[in-house]
Amino acid sequence: MKGTVGELGEFGLIDKLTSRLTTTPAVRLGPGDDAAVVTAPDGRVVASTDLLIEGRHFRRDWSTAYDVGRKSAAQNLADIAAMGAVPTALLLGLVVPGELPVAWPTELMDGIRDECQVAGAAVVGGDVVRGDSITVAITALGDLRGHEAVTRSGARPGDLVAYTGWLGWSAAGLAVLSRGFRSPRAFVEAHRRPEPPYHAGPAAAGLGATAMTDVSDGLVADLGHIARASDVRIDLRSGRVDIPSQMHDIGQAVGIDPLQWVLTGGEDHAIVATFPPETKLPARWRVIGEVRGHTARAQVTVDGAPWTGTGGWDHFGAAEK
Repeated sequence: MKGTVGELGEFGLIDKLTSRLTTTPAVRLGPGDDAAVVTAPDGRVVASTDLLIEGRHFRRDWSTAYDVGRKSAAQNLADIAAMGAVPTALLLGLVVPGELPVAWPTELMDGIRDECQVAGAAVVGGDVVRGDSITVAITALGDLRGHEAVTRSGARPGDLVAYTGWLGWSAAGLAVLSRGFRSPRAFVEAHRRPEPPYHAGPAAAGLGATAMTDVSDGLVADLGHIARASDVRIDLRSGRVDIPSQMHDIGQAVGIDPLQWVLTGGEDHAIVATFPPETKLPARWRVIGEVRGHTARAQVTVDGAPWTGTGGWDHFGAAEK
């Protein structure tokens, strides 16, 4: 696709991007008007928003525009699922330099569209503006379908802690890319293009989950949000977490204990939840810990002791994924 964004112009770019979109029954009015109209049968709308900034959240020499599109949509749609809701719609805010080839935002939109289709949602509108670097802003919407939202504040002593999805894969892939390699491909692709288990959020709500979140900043960090909101201690058992043999191989090659990736690596967007102890969980869920009693200091421990390794991601802190 020839030409730059500047040559195409704002409205030409909007036409180019919206022409690639699909829709769903939840969308009554899509792109093209002052605002979109999306059905909300439940009467409540679940909403979440995120920013991705070039150089901070993605690099064009590591990820294609399509990868960035899939990733940007996935991290927002996963937030919707982690509330126990079904994703319905997504809004895009896009800042791009005028000299950027038109192919880049076009491929970005293809990635966003395709990830929405995986989750059962649709892009319904947004905005594009000119800027010095690329910024992707996503707002995702969802429907609770008659259920109560599963928040971070409902964990109770005795609850099981379980997850479904991938843990540590994105962090291992980032370690590979940071050293100039592109394989093992499965881990590199996990970093470029996460695969959240969208179905698991509403399913967990149906199973009676008491608290839930997606793993965006690291398992210990994100469970820490649940521990503080619920005023409990959560104890993880390191031996119960799945660490593939290839992750061990990567860890040995780069001198990192892969358990650190599993416990503190983010951007996999696995779903982790707490459940009443009598809950019969499907095989896709792996039990990795237990909610302990209320303590003076709400925290996450590993094998009964405070985690002494590096923490999860903090945009204003020193921790790195």
